[in-house]
Amino acid sequence: MVGLRESESRTGTTRRGVARVLSFPARRVLAAIAVGTLVSTVALANPATAAPNDTANKLTRAVTLKGVLDHLNSFQHIANRNGGTRASGTPGYDASANYVARKLRAAGYRVTRQKFDFPYFEAFGSSFAQVAPGQVSYVEGTDYTLLEYSGDGVAQGTVVPVDLNLTPPRASTSGCEASDFTGVDVVGKIALMQRGTCGFGDKVANAEAAGAIGAIIMNQGNGTPQENPDRFELFNGTLSGPVATIPGVAVSYDTGAAFSTTAGLAVRITADTISEVRSTENVVAQTREGRTDNVVMAGAHLDSVPEGPGINDNGSGSAALLEVALQMAEVKPANAVRFAWWGAEEANLLGSQYYVDQLTERQVDNIALYLNFDMIGSPNYVFGVYDGDDSAQQGAGPGPEGSAEIEALFERFFAARELPTVPSDFTGRSDYGPFIAAGIDIPSGGLFTGAEGLKTEAEAALFGGVAGAAYDPCYHQRCDSKKPVVHGADADLYRELRGSHRLWGNVSTFALDVNSDAVATAVITYAFDTSAVNGVSKSTDRAAAKTRSAPVAEVAADAHGHGHPWK
Repeated sequence: MVGLRESESRTGTTRRGVARVLSFPARRVLAAIAVGTLVSTVALANPATAAPNDTANKLTRAVTLKGVLDHLNSFQHIANRNGGTRASGTPGYDASANYVARKLRAAGYRVTRQKFDFPYFEAFGSSFAQVAPGQVSYVEGTDYTLLEYSGDGVAQGTVVPVDLNLTPPRASTSGCEASDFTGVDVVGKIALMQRGTCGFGDKVANAEAAGAIGAIIMNQGNGTPQENPDRFELFNGTLSGPVATIPGVAVSYDTGAAFSTTAGLAVRITADTISEVRSTENVVAQTREGRTDNVVMAGAHLDSVPEGPGINDNGSGSAALLEVALQMAEVKPANAVRFAWWGAEEANLLGSQYYVDQLTERQVDNIALYLNFDMIGSPNYVFGVYDGDDSAQQGAGPGPEGSAEIEALFERFFAARELPTVPSDFTGRSDYGPFIAAGIDIPSGGLFTGAEGLKTEAEAALFGGVAGAAYDPCYHQRCDSKKPVVHGADADLYRELRGSHRLWGNVSTFALDVNSDAVATAVITYAFDTSAVNGVSKSTDRAAAKTRSAPVAEVAADAHGHGHPWK
């Protein structure tokens, strides 16, 4: 799941993603509901070889926890052989994509590998210090943050304020135009700029073009600290791509204001980073049978963050989706099923966005619905179902028409197993985002067991686990692995988690097992009948439909990185 970094600054708040930690208000699902193809918990069994797994009952028996964990184990081995990561743009991701594609081709799917370029960033360390007057060392994460896509190197020089506005309401266009640097000597110096109006990347690129060797972006300070704390505090900022080569940091409004009035201020910024354009790919597989004008899509992002192997985020969703696809390979669905493993999700949903950007209007219309599975085995899990009808009245509004019906299917599944669920807001932080965007409006839904948000007492009462701890304590860290404690996780916390949850590395096997069955149930249900979502049933004429739309190979034709790599 993509994290939160701010890319541009306005008098209002514009963020990369939605800056709201997920809150899961407790909501207990009532007694079990008898639902046609939905099934209660059954003993794990090998799939029958004599018949395809064409019902939820058959498919959930075939999709075993062992099968899903075998894929997770393979992802961990891939990371071990490739510097501990499976991030897009690295050999670890390429090997992950090869693994998934090879399995799918062997199973008989039409497989497309959709390549695209994207901005890659990795930070290995940074420092920031005042060198005159006097010497002060600043702490990363407390006093400053390194800008995402900061250039690499060391910059030491005098700090020069650029078009700051420290008078309320502090409307700022600092650094947004090249003319801001006219008459301001920043050559060989550090440009101090204020948040506001344009993207941080524009500001730093303009500063570099004017001769600056480093950049500081201070928060804007508009509004009041009480009403608008996010406009005063230290923030995470992104340049949205490798648009500049000079090192850059962000500071709070108060720190920046103090810098602007300190005579003879000189600082040193060091940044050990990689910031460049790399290539990656989406892996897309489609059944050879079924209507291509009513395609059921299911996706999970395949990449990890550079810091670790991403066993939960998102090895869990990728492994479950792969096992479901393999176990239904012999099924002849009424509707074509298209599975997708997205690249560069952690770089701001770039793979799924690129995919959607390449679709024609007709191809968009031919997608019946989209199911998203991102982090479905968090060690301190909740069973989150995307809130298609906005019944929780929190955060974003409802999904596109039909999303409520997808939510209802998942809720019926959990109710049939006498398991509670909580609504998960459409925050825009995962790959459903491009599918539910205005103008696309594809009905969407899915599952999510929680990221860096903290588990509430009410949720702990429903699901067990540790209240006050993150749903995934290793979110975006090296310890999101098969051996979390060895890789830096809190040993006491994981010991406590194991007291109520059975863990395989950084995943809850119970959550992963149940959610894998939920994935299977939703996919196979819609493979035969999407009428609850869009009124199209399995009885609709299939023969005529087969000639009306392109298979997946044509959907992705000529998609080689020439779209919008930084969108």
